[in-house]
Amino acid sequence: MTSDILLVEITDGIATVTMNRPGKRNAMCDELLDAIDAFFSNPPEEVKAVVLTGTEGHFCSGLDLSEHQARDAEGTMRHSRSWHAVMDKIQYGGLPVVSAMFGAVIGGGLELATSTHVRIAEPSTIFQLPEGRRGIYVGGGASVRVGRILGADRMTEMMLTGRKYNADEGFMLGLTHYAAGEGEALAMAQDLAGKIARNAPLSNYVMIHALSRIEDMDKAGGLFTESLCAALTQTSPDALEGLAAFLEKRTPKFGG
Repeated sequence: MTSDILLVEITDGIATVTMNRPGKRNAMCDELLDAIDAFFSNPPEEVKAVVLTGTEGHFCSGLDLSEHQARDAEGTMRHSRSWHAVMDKIQYGGLPVVSAMFGAVIGGGLELATSTHVRIAEPSTIFQLPEGRRGIYVGGGASVRVGRILGADRMTEMMLTGRKYNADEGFMLGLTHYAAGEGEALAMAQDLAGKIARNAPLSNYVMIHALSRIEDMDKAGGLFTESLCAALTQTSPDALEGLAAFLEKRTPKFGG
């Protein structure tokens, strides 16, 4: 499964999806967004987890301003909502997604990264939301996804000043979960994706869908939803296998 703009390689149930716009720092255009949308809308059945990354030293440098189209207010709103739909497919498609980041993780690239579930950054990684310095505002979901990681106060400062965070700062702030050495993010991401793929599929699915939604709920609603998730997973065949494997001191073999 390979196209010029989005490369897909599947090994042992792990799909490595590589944004491929050489010379553009993998800047996002409609063609690339459509290709990402197509993959996450209908991933191959054998895929259990995904690694998302870039090429030529960059993850994604955001919207390709050289291909910017003038739109009226309605057109701009609808275009923003199309980005939201793709990011939601990544976050809530049911597949765990690990980002292997390096170089530019800027604007829409940061929006893309924060829609994934596990993020790894090499020392070269730079996080930035420069939209405010260009007279515009984020439109791909940063207000929610990045805002919930940083908090409104820090994100406001980040956007007002165009501030760049490096990999160490991003780690401290939660923009990335793991720090990798130079050239090591992809291998680490593939290793972590393999470990995640060996979890029970239902447990992965429930964690992906439940936790961010519980964050939106009041305490009582969140606790009740937790109980429903526990009931669903703990009565599944995989739960019986997990318990048996623990008692027998062996690695569980989950279905799905």
